[in-house]
Amino acid sequence: MSREAVAASWARIRGRLRSEFGDLAYRNWLRALTLVELRDATVRIAAPTRFKRDWIDNHFGESLRKLWQGEDPNVRRVEIIVMPERAGHPVSEADETPEADAADAPEAVGQAVSGGSVPAAQVSSLALPAVQRRSGPAAPLSAPAESEGVERVDDFSARLDPRFTFENFVVGKPNELAYAAARQVAEATTVRFNPLFLYGGVGLGKTHLMHAIAWHIRKRQPNRRVVYLSAERFMYEFIRALRLKETVAFKERFRSIDVLMVDDVQFFSGKDSTQEEFFHTFNALIDQNSQVVISADKSPNDLTVEDRVKSRLAWGLVADIHPTTYELRLGILQSKAEQAQAKVPPNVLEFLAHRITSNVRELEGALTRLMAHADFIGRPITLDSAQEVLKDLLRANNRQVTIEEIQKRVAEHYNIKFGDMHSPRRARAVARPRQVAMYLAKALTSRSLPEIGRKFGGRDHTTVMHAVRKVEELRATDPNFNEDVELLRRMIEG
Repeated sequence: MSREAVAASWARIRGRLRSEFGDLAYRNWLRALTLVELRDATVRIAAPTRFKRDWIDNHFGESLRKLWQGEDPNVRRVEIIVMPERAGHPVSEADETPEADAADAPEAVGQAVSGGSVPAAQVSSLALPAVQRRSGPAAPLSAPAESEGVERVDDFSARLDPRFTFENFVVGKPNELAYAAARQVAEATTVRFNPLFLYGGVGLGKTHLMHAIAWHIRKRQPNRRVVYLSAERFMYEFIRALRLKETVAFKERFRSIDVLMVDDVQFFSGKDSTQEEFFHTFNALIDQNSQVVISADKSPNDLTVEDRVKSRLAWGLVADIHPTTYELRLGILQSKAEQAQAKVPPNVLEFLAHRITSNVRELEGALTRLMAHADFIGRPITLDSAQEVLKDLLRANNRQVTIEEIQKRVAEHYNIKFGDMHSPRRARAVARPRQVAMYLAKALTSRSLPEIGRKFGGRDHTTVMHAVRKVEELRATDPNFNEDVELLRRMIEG
């Protein structure tokens, strides 16, 4: 293949990688790749670090090989090598676009396709954008040593999600303390409490708040060095520094930052050496008045870590995020629908808020799926379509409903006594709610009619049959009554 043909093939492959794996994976991993040479049926592609080389080889190697064989059937092997980034090469805005990728491809190929290898200094590298890239001119990178030592501190950072800002965070009673504390840390010019420890279950907003802190500081105080990473990444970098005998450089880099945020520190459980290094890093940052923000799925005292680590983690402000309430879930759905400018009926949002209670990620995922289905199929979102599209998710969130629970909910809704469900009273204000409860017991439980009758003061099964028929008739003729029963049903199922 000619130089131009190989360049065009590489540009097409980059575009397909972006389409197949999404923008986030592409920017984090694949955008940093450069083509070195195509020789003897082997394609050589360069990654800037060993870590990225290993990850890309494990997760994207087979896809790269198939894509190259689709372009040139003679290709038998794709080899990913390590070639450090060219010193002083900044990340420009143009690098973020697919057009820039295609335009840079011929330069990346250089003289490789003509049979020679390309010196590292001549390879056009699309550098991985550091999460904590500061505003203003990019600082030049120092030339890495041949042993490829410990990466720059900014390279330790995970990529921030642009959706996770304070403006997009919906505040309610379960998370108001955590939100206020995170906001205080982000806006403060001096450290008020250290560390800030956020804990709560999966998908409740811990990561959102940590990203929001980082975005806010970057915007208001761009000169502060902020690093956000997972506990697993901290451990990986520490082990890597030990292996390369560069622990001094590791310590210097981590202890020269202004704000350190570590997510999911429960990962440190059972990893004594990593706990030891984290403990000393933590102390050093506290001593120099740098802010530390930590998150976990449980409180400091419940973590399986050394006592001295527990003590340090609980030293500042501990803020827990409770499971979401119905009102908070509904607020989150309304906010997401407004951001997406999607027309979602209120009864559908209420239905989702009642039925999907596990965590916010599942809730938002359900809404995204509904909006995508409506967009692709070209049909409006309705309660029926929501139940059909999300039936697998709804099934996973199903729980056993008892007759006693139905009676309690219906009694509360109609403002009657729970005992009226079993009493012989036949006043309309009592009999109609009792009929609704019998109807819902038939619809939402697997109990037989005689069993349902016994739960309502020992009534006969024919009484239950009459109640079910009566409610069905009223639902068919009275829209207000029908909406009332449907709301009760969703509340009980949720």
